[in-house]
Amino acid sequence: MKDLVPLLQALIRIDSTSSRPNGPVLDLLEVELRPLGFTTRRHRWTDADGVEKQNLVCRRGPDLPGGLALIGHTDCVPFDPAWGEALTATVRDGHVFGRGAADTKGFLAAAVTAARRTRAGELPLTLLFTADEEVGCLGAKQARAEGRLRPRHAIIGEPTSLVPVRAHKGYCAVEVEVRGVEGHSAYPEVGASAIHAMGRLLADLEKIGGELKEVTDTAFDPPFTTWNVGVVSGGKARNIIAGHCQFSYEWRPLPGQEPRQALWLLEAACARLEQEGGGRFKVAISPLHVDPAAVTSPDAEVVRYLEAASGHPSVTVPFGTELPEVIGMGAEGVVFGAGDIRVAHRTGEHVALADLSRCADVLTGAVERFCGTAR
Repeated sequence: MKDLVPLLQALIRIDSTSSRPNGPVLDLLEVELRPLGFTTRRHRWTDADGVEKQNLVCRRGPDLPGGLALIGHTDCVPFDPAWGEALTATVRDGHVFGRGAADTKGFLAAAVTAARRTRAGELPLTLLFTADEEVGCLGAKQARAEGRLRPRHAIIGEPTSLVPVRAHKGYCAVEVEVRGVEGHSAYPEVGASAIHAMGRLLADLEKIGGELKEVTDTAFDPPFTTWNVGVVSGGKARNIIAGHCQFSYEWRPLPGQEPRQALWLLEAACARLEQEGGGRFKVAISPLHVDPAAVTSPDAEVVRYLEAASGHPSVTVPFGTELPEVIGMGAEGVVFGAGDIRVAHRTGEHVALADLSRCADVLTGAVERFCGTAR
């Protein structure tokens, strides 16, 4: 704990909200890891807003495929400016408070601690620190597309309360734009309300949701594909027939289910709306995410190790992580880390010191087992 907590505090004090460059976090991690025998390289790109983002790849051991990868994202969700402890990394009542304490800078600090406690082994140890997980796992997708990482086993850091997560649903989202015809609300025949049309699409989405419920998997809770319309905007004034309406639509498909099925059903509903509207409505769908579900076998060696080391059986969750991209690299991956997902993304985010220490111990054991190393 002597080095673990100060490192976590230093990480929290760097504002790495997804809208900002993540380079300062990587600078700190690189300074910690180079003296431990790691070679490092960065993969840089510019995001849609012109902000530079980077992945940091740190490698120790032979230049071979296989071994173990510890993977954590460096970005965080925004915080309320009124939260005075967001960037102070206050230690109080056996917890560290601050944005990212649980999600997921605690894991980053535990991964570096595990590297510090071990030495180079017969198989490589890779530490991958990614950008923009919170806005679509973009850094992990960049790493997968680059094609240079081929770990055999991987542990992806997220606040799982030290419970191994071996599978999760996918995550898909689109923006839907409905255009109608503006007009004076006293004369409805002169216009075509985009908001009213959107209401008809909502009824179709309810039907689509019912159809998606017909496929179930009892390994998940809820055991079916869920959906949500989270944001709606449109119209200019209450006495103007709305010529424009926009909404977000997301769904979380089960493993084995075609992730684009809900999109295809939505496209069919939009086509009917345009046809029935006699050409007065136009609908445009802009895909944001189409990320499939991810599953690692319960018999995988890394699953069995984490179950034994943590004392918890592996579980499935309904939310998404970087696991699909890691599996795409050829690894058997598990999501694992200190902290409770229920305090992540909230004012007052924190991680327990005892859980942080336990996480570092488990990761240290993983390095020893999967890289053939010793303390």
